[in-house]
Amino acid sequence: MKVLQVNNSLYIGGAEKLLVDSIPIYKQKGIDMELLLLTGIKTPFFELLEKQGVKIYALTKGNFRKIYNPFLCFRIIPYLKKYDIIHVHLFPALYWVALAKIISHSQTKLIFTEHSTNNRRIGNKTGQIFDKFIYNQYSSIVSITKEIDSIIKTHLALSSKKFKIINNGIDLTKFTESLRNNEMDKSKITIIQISSFQEPKDQPTLIRAMKYLPKNVFLLLVGDGETRSKCEQSVKELNLLQKVSFLGIRTDIPQLLKSSDIAVLSSRFEGLSLSCIEAMASGKPLVASDVPGLSEMVAGAGLLFPPGNEKALAEQINMLIANPDLYKKVSQACFERSKQYDINVMVDKYIELYKEVINN
Repeated sequence: MKVLQVNNSLYIGGAEKLLVDSIPIYKQKGIDMELLLLTGIKTPFFELLEKQGVKIYALTKGNFRKIYNPFLCFRIIPYLKKYDIIHVHLFPALYWVALAKIISHSQTKLIFTEHSTNNRRIGNKTGQIFDKFIYNQYSSIVSITKEIDSIIKTHLALSSKKFKIINNGIDLTKFTESLRNNEMDKSKITIIQISSFQEPKDQPTLIRAMKYLPKNVFLLLVGDGETRSKCEQSVKELNLLQKVSFLGIRTDIPQLLKSSDIAVLSSRFEGLSLSCIEAMASGKPLVASDVPGLSEMVAGAGLLFPPGNEKALAEQINMLIANPDLYKKVSQACFERSKQYDINVMVDKYIELYKEVINN
């Protein structure tokens, strides 16, 4: 079986991280898998896959805005003839691959994975019309959570036979092998958030929360993106330059989690957050915003706070700092919860889906 994964880029984000972690596993399981990017910007993720011998094609290079050029669909057409399955992630790759199939009259089967509970087209009548036409070109539409599945079914009103739910997963061994004793060195407490710098990730709430935390608490912000400069300016204005560090894009996430004490995700919404799973798998207590894509994963394991409420976030963190028994209890509960999201289970389910789609 020959499968082509298609994504906008390998910049940074949950879908990108999923591809980096899963493609080598697919290949180990006997799937001939390659990757096509709308733009081949060289990133740590890109270089990591290259080092592992994964074949990567790119339609453009350099400017990320080039991914929105609809003429890219013509450059996709030659790839449709070479694979049994084209597995697509994210917009606008979603649209360009479907249009390439229509224009070329290709019989190659398409699968799309829906990663988010929110996009600008949902709730928009015009967007709904275009989406329904585009999504209908796909043999299967996979949602990564039940909530996303419900939202997308309502939005599209297509045959329920097209829809599947397959939870994202992580390579648990990378994180469990780095577990340390769940004790906190209270002389210096480190909080970490790992996420791209975009409006929905809401790092500003976490930055503001630092004003309500003890002097021995420090914050690591891992990732990059369009809102980073605003966050850096906010840190400066709040006189937190000595307490907040911006680490940029990193590939040593297990080690960073190992060296931290508390993980936070302050997002306004998520799909199924890989950063959330990684934090829990590392045996760290996770404090997350009570929003779609996080609340169902974290409730009963980590701690939740109202989105955008920096005081409530600080209160949850202070509780963990002040109560060692609570710290250990939440850490263990998070670790146990993470076991539900093994990437090998996810890969096996997709392989089953590939076979089902090809045979239908």
